[in-house]
Amino acid sequence: MTQTVLILGATGKIGSHAAQAFMNAGWTVRRYDRGSDMTQAAMGADVIVNGLNPPAYHDWENTIPAITQQVVAAAKASGATVVIPGNVYNFGAKGGELNEDTPQAPVTRKGRVRVEMEQSFAASGVQTIVLRAGSFIDPMRNGDAMSMMMLRDVRKPKLTAMGPSDVLHAYCYLPDWARAAVALAEMRAELTNFEDVPFPGHAFSINDFKAVLDDATGKTYGVSAFPWWVFTVLSPVWELAREMREMHYLWNMSHWIGAAKFDRLLPGFRAINVREVMLAGLPADVHPDKTVRTSSKPVGAQ
Repeated sequence: MTQTVLILGATGKIGSHAAQAFMNAGWTVRRYDRGSDMTQAAMGADVIVNGLNPPAYHDWENTIPAITQQVVAAAKASGATVVIPGNVYNFGAKGGELNEDTPQAPVTRKGRVRVEMEQSFAASGVQTIVLRAGSFIDPMRNGDAMSMMMLRDVRKPKLTAMGPSDVLHAYCYLPDWARAAVALAEMRAELTNFEDVPFPGHAFSINDFKAVLDDATGKTYGVSAFPWWVFTVLSPVWELAREMREMHYLWNMSHWIGAAKFDRLLPGFRAINVREVMLAGLPADVHPDKTVRTSSKPVGAQ
């Protein structure tokens, strides 16, 4: 029997890839219209993917709890399982491997809001899958880390380092995340009522990124430091600058996401390899041999 998923935030970078992945897997996909009755929209749905997020981090402290309350109510009424794209804000300034056993000790306001959000889902009785990932990489360049910060102009051989160029940063290729979300949704009957599943993705430094770009394009990419001082100056009057500045620490500490639980739950999952992930957003005339392939290595392998 065909299963049904309700995608919240279907035009965003998370929702659009989730909708495509569930459709590819044979699910009936419903797209939630923002502002409509979410509970009514969820009736008959087996799974809800919560891709709603305030644009530019606007008013997180009030908006995230309000969204959470709506989603919990819709899931309770429909009996649907909720899938949430988790992040690493919960862990604070701890570097190294981050996994389901890492203590959650946020050092930012956004991190505290995310912890409280997940606690609300855990206490609600609604089956919830948190698929926790690093910074998103969207091949469509839809407001992701590369298009907004690291590689803003794909036709210029210029990279922006958000922190020290040798620091490892955790990334998540969104088409892979979406396929993993489908796989977990399809095995939800085997999962506990609240599952925190780390999504390993890939971890690489700006030096690693530069080496791949240089090799693939035949150009020599320059690297400049991101002007965080501008965000400091503008924080009092520009909300996005203030919210981005709060996450500066993530770019200064090497961190990656552990693969053990993910590999145990989805041993057959294959991710796009890290080189193709780095090159995914380049147009064909910049990287003429661009062909995204599925890696033979398990997700998380470098």
